Amino acid sequence: MDDYLPLLPVAREAVAMARRIILSRAPSSVTAKGERDLVTDIDLAVEAAVREFLSGQTPSIGVLGEERGRTGAEGDALWWVLDPVDGTANFARGIPLSAVSLGLVAGRRGVLAVVDLPFLDLTCTAVAGHGTYAGDERLRSSGVRELSEAVISVGDFAVGEGAEARNRLRISLLSRLGARAQRIRMIGTAATDLAWVAHGKLDASIILANLPWDTMAGVLLVREAGGVVVDLDGTEHTADSAATIAVCPGLYHEIRAVLAAVSG
Repeated sequence: MDDYLPLLPVAREAVAMARRIILSRAPSSVTAKGERDLVTDIDLAVEAAVREFLSGQTPSIGVLGEERGRTGAEGDALWWVLDPVDGTANFARGIPLSAVSLGLVAGRRGVLAVVDLPFLDLTCTAVAGHGTYAGDERLRSSGVRELSEAVISVGDFAVGEGAEARNRLRISLLSRLGARAQRIRMIGTAATDLAWVAHGKLDASIILANLPWDTMAGVLLVREAGGVVVDLDGTEHTADSAATIAVCPGLYHEIRAVLAAVSG
């Protein structure tokens, strides 16, 4: 297996740069880029700065960013995947739950990740085969084994065409989990959800969507912390998956049973 550890300092510096921009000022403009989908001037500034830095440090590696799409190498070549501010709706309202998410993908699977929560002063990193860390602390996913003891996050409701049908599944899921789990949370940032599953703060995160800039870095954090991440049908999660189901090992079968029940 290739060792991507030498690229970790590059990713860490790129994300540190993003954090500095985010903490330097509040957003001065918030505009709609789709139905109930926002972008701020900070999102754009962070993506521009990180893209420029990565193109200088790793010119042979392409970049997929939420705001400007994919540039550089295509196909199965290595590519960076960036969400400059994950949780923009929170960020625009001054809610301190947002993240910078930067992953490195080989083919369709994440191999390196840095997720930073600027307002909570937490940076989580992972490299395939080397574990997940917050600073010098090695992270482990939760040991919870009973759904009645679990704190579970769920992703945002769908918007846009077909949202009503897709949200029926989410409502059914909330109903079933709400009747059995200790607590359900909707945090509003997939990267934070996944980082907290890796950290053992959450026992599962069920995101019925899969935008690579939101999920690829966090998925690797969970896997390298000993958690399980699959698609809605239980197959291995990749950049092409329809959903992102991250769970500590002891809850995997219970969560899969709930998902099977609501998805038919």
